[in-house]
Amino acid sequence: MIGKQACLLVVCCIVLANLVGCDGFKPGLAPGTRAPSLPTKTLADVGGDFSKITTYHQPDERMYQYSVDKALQAGKPILLEFATPGHCTVCDGQLQMLKALLDKYQNQVIFIHLDQYQNPQAYKAFKIIGDPWTVVIDKGGVVCFQRPGRMLYSEMEEAIKKGLPKT
Repeated sequence: MIGKQACLLVVCCIVLANLVGCDGFKPGLAPGTRAPSLPTKTLADVGGDFSKITTYHQPDERMYQYSVDKALQAGKPILLEFATPGHCTVCDGQLQMLKALLDKYQNQVIFIHLDQYQNPQAYKAFKIIGDPWTVVIDKGGVVCFQRPGRMLYSEMEEAIKKGLPKT
């Protein structure tokens, strides 16, 4: 019986993979793609109530100051962290790491955390499937890095550096 269930699961996965691939859909935005400009919720939009903007239990207000559209107008590199810690334990660690990097790069980069429950339109616009997902946008509004899944501190720092102006 277990063999039949495992076989059925494999067949279902193959069929699903083929269906997703039929229209050429690829998750995430490829580097070199212009980032979509869209309004996303900020802490000001929700009257300072973190529970209306994130499921993260230790939010840092610096990650909720900018809407994506306003950040793109600022002419600074942007790090978008798509993470929903309310259902993703890896997301919690990712956001802790992000806070440490924010301390180091806050004057050079705009950091924005987007929770799936509060900003589903951003997940759709950036073609994000799953959590966490890191996107770095250069000062010209072009995606220069995107990656799904957990990252190490050093990997995330290297991603940030890809968005910084070359000196």
